Amino acid sequence: MSKKAVSAASVLKLMVPAGKATPSPPVGPALGQRGVKSMDFCKQFNDRTKDLILETPTPVAINIKADRTFTFSVKSPPTAWLLKRAAGVTKGAAQPGKETVGTLSLKHIYAIGQIKSKDPVMSHIELRSICKSIIATAKSVGIKVVA
Repeated sequence: MSKKAVSAASVLKLMVPAGKATPSPPVGPALGQRGVKSMDFCKQFNDRTKDLILETPTPVAINIKADRTFTFSVKSPPTAWLLKRAAGVTKGAAQPGKETVGTLSLKHIYAIGQIKSKDPVMSHIELRSICKSIIATAKSVGIKVVA
């Protein structure tokens, strides 16, 4: 039997807990079927995310080249996760428009906006626009923003 070769570069997007990448699912099978050694990725990822709080869900984009080498970029945690953590809640509201699970001040929104503005995708967007987007996400999660 011959192994199926990856014909072109591919991008794999995963959500991996910071500092806790292991070759078990979802990382191992996703990389294994593309011919990449998952242990190499796990060591590099855990080393790069060692400064983050453990178990922080971290989006990662892995660029896999045809010769089975890879590069990856680590992004900031999801906005909803940051909002829930700042508000001290574990789950969002079941009915976001009708019930509120927590409150945050604009200071918290600004701090989350600064974290999100460090992402390469957000580098050209001004902080005010990022904060407006974060406020909209807070509303959809059921978190009230007060001035």
